[in-house]
Amino acid sequence: MKKVFFASALFLLAVTVKAQITPAAPGVMYGKVSDEGTALQVDKLEANLKDNKFEGKITGKVKEVCQAEGCWIRLEKKDGTTMLVRAKNHSFLMPTNLVGMAVVVEGEAEVKEISEAQRKHYAEDAGKSKKEIDQIKGSEKQVVFQAWGVKVL
Repeated sequence: MKKVFFASALFLLAVTVKAQITPAAPGVMYGKVSDEGTALQVDKLEANLKDNKFEGKITGKVKEVCQAEGCWIRLEKKDGTTMLVRAKNHSFLMPTNLVGMAVVVEGEAEVKEISEAQRKHYAEDAGKSKKEIDQIKGSEKQVVFQAWGVKVL
């Protein structure tokens, strides 16, 4: 009984939080993005890593948003792959209508090893099918961006 109540309470909390997220529109900001500096295109980030790290702004088009709570997005690259952008310390959440919009993201990037379990977790949060999730095998090195803020362009 306690587990059912706890799960129900968490679900209601998630629904309430999602309902309070401001819908994406030009100029809307989630977290904080400064007016200083210019943003790199997401495709140029890897070339600008120093010791596998980067701090600053990038820009790109949102391909995916975490469907569970809006705590991460994926920016589309020219080659069809994506780069993960997480809200640092879950400090802000983003709406699902952000998909297809251009954004500027400010924060820090680092090359990280993403475990198979974590990759499957992200796939679940994205709403992927069980078949797609089951096809994920092994860990993978990826550039992961920890964002202080995301601004819709």
